[in-house]
Amino acid sequence: MVAPDLSSLRDRIESVDRQIIALLAERLKIVEEVAAAKLASAAPFRDKEREELLLQRLRGQATAAGLDAHQVERMYRVVMDMSVAHQEATVRSREDAPLRITYQGVEGSYSHLAAQRRYAGRPGGALLAGHDTFRGAAQAVLEGAADLALLPIENTTAGSINETYDLLAAGHLHITGEVVSAIEHCLLAMPGVTIDELRTVMSHPQALAQCAGFFQQHPHLRPRTEVDTAGSARKVIEGNDRTVAAIASAAAAKRYGLAVLATGIQTTTGNATRFVEIALRPAPLPQGAAAKTSLLLSLADRPGALGDVLVRLAGRGLSLTKLESRPIPDAPFTYRFYMDVLGHAASEPFHAALDDIRPLTTELRILGTYPAAQ
Repeated sequence: MVAPDLSSLRDRIESVDRQIIALLAERLKIVEEVAAAKLASAAPFRDKEREELLLQRLRGQATAAGLDAHQVERMYRVVMDMSVAHQEATVRSREDAPLRITYQGVEGSYSHLAAQRRYAGRPGGALLAGHDTFRGAAQAVLEGAADLALLPIENTTAGSINETYDLLAAGHLHITGEVVSAIEHCLLAMPGVTIDELRTVMSHPQALAQCAGFFQQHPHLRPRTEVDTAGSARKVIEGNDRTVAAIASAAAAKRYGLAVLATGIQTTTGNATRFVEIALRPAPLPQGAAAKTSLLLSLADRPGALGDVLVRLAGRGLSLTKLESRPIPDAPFTYRFYMDVLGHAASEPFHAALDDIRPLTTELRILGTYPAAQ
């Protein structure tokens, strides 16, 4: 038997290595097209669920080929990290660099859907990234990892989202825009499950509150709070429990392979959420634009101060569209107020109104002037 030629074998390995390198280069070329497609559609920059499905498929292929599935997975995690880094480099090299947008939730959440509608088709594109918490989304803006965050601030049924107000009170972020998005809640469960089989329904506390009437109609269902609507849908499919459902969007049902048992289960028809766009710096706005200005103020300790503020705003012809109070930390039973006023902060009536009310306050800040949503 002739002994194998080591030099020849090494040449063959080098030939295979060159093919692997060429295929990796081809993969990264496709990744550049993926980055462009994500920019155009305002799709999330990284899809963890899809990555896990890909790894699962690759483990199966590795096993079928007689390879160590664990080692193949390790290798492909490096390849996927390299692909994401290449996407980021591709985006940074573009002259029409996209906006980086953060929101609270996962793909299919109402915040994600609102961000897609607002930024899809934007020249230069948009990169969307979800976070587990409102604070995490805001922190990404503060740290420079994102240009804007889109956060819900009030709902027509459940009222104000206090955490967003508290983030604005910290004083480092500005409101640069707003968008109002219709919300249709759906009951999602494992395929083939009926409502009678269910016992627990998961969702964000706001979504559960907006569906209070549905729970009254189905007293056998117990609400359970989670950090996100679409995240609850994902937990249903991962848990594979026929007694557990989620309240989320129809898009989340499609995204995670769930059945829609009921649509429009919110208590009030016309349910809508107002989102605010927040950034590190105010955005310029022409004075002639239909504008809204958000204010934060703390009142002087004197009787009727709030009433006097409202009277003086009205005296300048300014319309108040929102008034919200929030407790001041470390100062028990004291409050600051948030006001939304129609008008541009740079206009003469607004300047005069601020001068009028300043003596009635111990703190007065403009959180932002931005286009009023129609």
